Amino acid sequence: MIHIGIPVHNERETIGPLLWRIRELLYGERRRFHVLVCDDASDDGTAEALERYPRVLPLTVLRNEERRGYAASLDRLIRATLRRSGYPRRDAFVSMQGDFSDPPERLPEMLRHFEGGADLVTVARAEPEPLPRRLTRAAGRLCARHLLAAPAVTDPYASLRLYRLFALEGAVAAGDGPLLQYEGWAADAALLLQVWPFVRRFEEIPHGPHPLRRYREARFRAGEQLRQLFAVGRDRALREIGRQVMDVA
Repeated sequence: MIHIGIPVHNERETIGPLLWRIRELLYGERRRFHVLVCDDASDDGTAEALERYPRVLPLTVLRNEERRGYAASLDRLIRATLRRSGYPRRDAFVSMQGDFSDPPERLPEMLRHFEGGADLVTVARAEPEPLPRRLTRAAGRLCARHLLAAPAVTDPYASLRLYRLFALEGAVAAGDGPLLQYEGWAADAALLLQVWPFVRRFEEIPHGPHPLRRYREARFRAGEQLRQLFAVGRDRALREIGRQVMDVA
C-alpha cells in the first residue's frame, strides 16, 4: 500500500487538480494507494474543495483548527499513516506539496525504485531555479553543514520523497517528542537526518522542468529558510558535542 501525505494551507486552486492527477496516475498503474491531506486551517475554501474527492478516490482529510505550520502537519500525516498501516516493511509513505511544485508524474518511477528494494527515494530539483532560491540553497549548505552526514543526497531539501514505513517508524520511536521541530526546507532536511540511520538503500531521481511547475514566491522567505537551516545545523552540532563528552566521561 502506498500512502501519500499532502500538507496544505490555502491550496483551493490546486489541491483538486493534484488529487485528480494522482488518481489518474496510480489507477493507471493499478496501484493500491490512499491519500491523506492535512488542511492546516485554510480559510480560502480548501476544505470545501476537498469535500467532493472522497467519492472518487481513497482519501482521508485531517484538519488543524488553528494554523500549526508545515512541520506539524507533516508530522501528523506521518503518524496517521503509521497507525493505518500494519505492514511497515511493505508499505510506503510519499510526502509532497499541494501546489504542483512537486511533480506527481514522478510517482510511478518512485514506486518502481521502492519495489526494487529502496527504503528512501527522493526527487531532486535538477532544473534551474529562481536566483533567490539558488542563493538560499548555497547559503543553506553553509548554515547546515551537518546535513552532509547524508553525503549520498544531493538535494537535502527535497519535499517529494518516498519512505519505507519501517524507516519512519524507527525515527518516531527514537524520539520522545515531535518528529519535526523546524519549518520549510529545514523540516525536510531534519527528517532526512532522522530516517537516515534506518535506511538500507537510497535512490535519488533528478527531475527537469515541468509545464505544471510553479513557485509560490509570495510564501518563500529566504531569511526564514536560512534561520531554520542554521538551527538544524546548530542543534545537530550540539548533540554531537554532547555525545562526545559522554563518551569521554
